[in-house]
Amino acid sequence: MTADSQMNAANNLHEPAAGFDFSNYLRNQNLLQTEGAAPKLKAKKTGTTIVGTVYAGGVVLGADTRATNDTEVAERNCEKIHYIAPNMYCCGAGTAADTENTTALISRQLELLRMDTARPSRLVTAVTLLKRMLFRYQGYVSAALVLGGCDLQGPHIYQIYPHGSTAKLPYTSMGSGSLAAMAVLESSWQENMTEEMAVQLVQRAIGAGIFNDLGSGSNCDICIIKTDGTVDYRRNAVKPNELAPLRAQVQRSGRLNMRPGLTPIIKSEFKPHPVVAAGGETAMEVE
Repeated sequence: MTADSQMNAANNLHEPAAGFDFSNYLRNQNLLQTEGAAPKLKAKKTGTTIVGTVYAGGVVLGADTRATNDTEVAERNCEKIHYIAPNMYCCGAGTAADTENTTALISRQLELLRMDTARPSRLVTAVTLLKRMLFRYQGYVSAALVLGGCDLQGPHIYQIYPHGSTAKLPYTSMGSGSLAAMAVLESSWQENMTEEMAVQLVQRAIGAGIFNDLGSGSNCDICIIKTDGTVDYRRNAVKPNELAPLRAQVQRSGRLNMRPGLTPIIKSEFKPHPVVAAGGETAMEVE
């Protein structure tokens, strides 16, 4: 092959072919044929219910406390409301490591910015930093966030998707239990609510996610951020799945208690386990 033909062949490799490309058809057919031999890829399932709403004097954030690993409950009382700045917090749904590290990274960036400018952080700044980071990874950082806080412009709630799109809303919900929570929010939310009304609404929305979604459960955390700068973080504010009151209400029958001696012992024998000594000889364990 001459030098000119080699150069032409190299150029043809980089030029896209015109029309439709069916080069992956044979590969897809082979994958379908080996479906029984090779493990089939599954979509990652996550479970969470997070809620945020605006009221007359600030914002209220809420989240459940169940962390799941596929069909298993990995943690019953995890924290899903993360600190961002003194005047804003963020609820995270998706992969726990992604939400924790993403919020911690943006929190440190905002702290450096406050030290540089000597001014409190604004919600739009945090949203911009979060959306730019998530958009850079095209959704592979599984962090669905509900950002809430108060600044010079008043109380704000932002919804941030893993691929970087955002929306400013008066109330929102994300996670696998968001459908049940949103049903409560849409039916009961109203403008200029009091703090007590907003807290009760968020608790009801989180409770709807806990009892109607298998990926959500355990307790309900509440975070109230007020326009005067105070923050009220209520860890385990509601415990709808507390076992102690349920055990007190359930009266167990004495027939289920198996007393000793019901099963006869036919034979009892003890065999000592052989132990290998340091010299390689087999010795018998003596008790």
